[in-house]
Amino acid sequence: MSGNSEGRLTLLDEHRIDFPDTANALLDPNGLLAIGGQLNPDWLLAAYERGIFPWFSEDQPILWWSPSPRCVVFPGRYRIGRSLRKVLRRGDFSVSFDRAFKDVITACRAPRSYADETWITDDMLEAYLALHRRGHAHSVEVWQRDQLVGGLYGVALGRIFFGESMFHRVTDASKVAFAHLVRQLDLWGCPMIDCQVSNPHLTSLGAVEVPRETFERELRSGIAMTPFPQPWSLTWTYE
Repeated sequence: MSGNSEGRLTLLDEHRIDFPDTANALLDPNGLLAIGGQLNPDWLLAAYERGIFPWFSEDQPILWWSPSPRCVVFPGRYRIGRSLRKVLRRGDFSVSFDRAFKDVITACRAPRSYADETWITDDMLEAYLALHRRGHAHSVEVWQRDQLVGGLYGVALGRIFFGESMFHRVTDASKVAFAHLVRQLDLWGCPMIDCQVSNPHLTSLGAVEVPRETFERELRSGIAMTPFPQPWSLTWTYE
């Protein structure tokens, strides 16, 4: 299947995992690379290894993306802002890893004020639950008086973490989740967190944009490293 002259959209054979070179991704819409295939753990892991991720709505076929520039966080450069330091110092929240993965992803797919639909379809939910059972998908939970008030989830390969979505029900809860994730991953030697596509919230958290070539170079190096320790256990604390 052909796109415009600024890239080429590939129709995938659902019986064979074979993603095209990311250099073929369209410029408009930015990063759209392929359509079709399957949404299961094997396809997802093969995609993430190449820096490709699925993103589509309920009424669309499976769409695979590799945008440029790419939004990332380098844990070693991450700085906790003054207002968030005050929040952490108050100690209003407790944080855990992988305690309530399904609850987190379910909360992330809830309707948002700025969107009428969710991209976390039923099939997407089941695929990431399967990845979690395999030990590749992880969640960060933020609790307040035993109530889940914020969190995020994503995928880990080697020492790279691919952030997928976050939510909050209480002000600053998602920022608290992100701070604990980044600091813990830094302790584990994570060189880069993929945040996919930039937005003002991610920028406020310290995310930056890099060219696809830079992202893929860091990706290849990071996924070749020894995987994060299992099970995930939070040892970082704010002091």
